[in-house]
Amino acid sequence: MLLAAGLGKRMRPLTDHKPKPLVEVAGKTLIDHVLDRLAFSNVETAVVNVHYFAEQMEAHLAGRQHPKILISDERAGLLDSGGGVRKALPLLGEAPFIVCNCDSFWIEGPQVNLDALKAHWDPARMDILMLVAATATSVGFDGRGDYQLDSHGALARRRECETALFAYAGVLLIKPELFKGTPEIFSLNRLFDEAEARGRLFGKRLDGIWLHVGTPQAVVEAERKIALSPVE
Repeated sequence: MLLAAGLGKRMRPLTDHKPKPLVEVAGKTLIDHVLDRLAFSNVETAVVNVHYFAEQMEAHLAGRQHPKILISDERAGLLDSGGGVRKALPLLGEAPFIVCNCDSFWIEGPQVNLDALKAHWDPARMDILMLVAATATSVGFDGRGDYQLDSHGALARRRECETALFAYAGVLLIKPELFKGTPEIFSLNRLFDEAEARGRLFGKRLDGIWLHVGTPQAVVEAERKIALSPVE
């Protein structure tokens, strides 16, 4: 599932006339950077939710063959991240699935990150497994981090007064049953916090360089880093 329905306000003026997932970085749209990584890891089908400039999104995605694209239409109203996934559940099936943001991707290290995430998944211990990136080596992220990662891979959200070493890298594996009983509109953060309280929120460290592309300046920074990297 690719979360692509947002208004992209922080990316203005680049999003005045197009949705954020169609903003280009190094000659390729943000959503295609993510879809290419999914295709490389043999993901066969991707569900994409659309709202802002939905017609542009549908026209662009019509050209994709790998992975196959299914559209979850949110033209009637934004549902936030959790509500968007909840609405798309009939298209996603009953097995655990990947959820990706469309405003970040990564330069791969020695490991292929999506393959590593899938290999690390343990449904007996985990309800959610996040890809997390070291804030010190990330590009375009200016926060104080999101999570602490312990030696067993369990995640704990950063307290207000703390600085955390890791940021949520916008990719996770999640069980669909977590959405049972959720409201129509809600943030995925609700499920993150509930899984953490159960001791079932885990993280896998991203291998490579995470590119968080949420502002026009971050586009410039990401393109600079890509240009300096031997492999994009």
